[in-house]
Amino acid sequence: MGIYDFSAKLNDGKEKKLSAYKGKVLLIVNTASFCGNTPQYKGMQELYAKYRRRGFEVLAFPCNQFGRQEPGDNQAIREFCELNYGVEFPLFSKIEVNGEDAHPLYKFLKSEKSGLLGDSIKWNFTKFLVDKQGNIVERYAPMTPPGRIAPDIEKYLAE
Repeated sequence: MGIYDFSAKLNDGKEKKLSAYKGKVLLIVNTASFCGNTPQYKGMQELYAKYRRRGFEVLAFPCNQFGRQEPGDNQAIREFCELNYGVEFPLFSKIEVNGEDAHPLYKFLKSEKSGLLGDSIKWNFTKFLVDKQGNIVERYAPMTPPGRIAPDIEKYLAE
C-alpha cells in the first residue's frame, strides 16, 4: 500500500484520488483557521506559487481535533482561506488525523513517518513531504515555517 492508493474528498465534496498527483512533490498538511499557526497558510501559498509549475502541490486537510480551532463547514473554510490568504492549492474536506476515526491517509502517513510523540499528530500544521515516487520523505513539526521547507522541496523537485 502506498500514498497513491488513497483518495479523499475535496472541499467541494468531490472524491480525489491521490494517484492524480503521481510524479509530483507533495506537502500534506493538517490545517485550522483559528490556530496560532494559521498564518502559515501564507507561506504555504507562497511555496505553491513558486514551485507548482515545477510539479509541486500543497494538499491541505482541515481538522478540528486540536482545540476546536476549525469549527466551520467546508464552505466557511474555503472562504476563509481564499479571503485571508489567497489560497489556490487544493483544500480537502475536514477530517480527523488522530484516533479511531482518523482518515486512512493520515493513518498511513503517521505509520511511515512518526514524530517526537510517536505516531500521533501533535497539533495543527504538522507537515509531510512526499517525493515524486510517493515516498514520505520528511515530517515537520507544526511550528516549522513553510519557508524553511523550501530547500527540501527544491531537492526533491530536482530528483
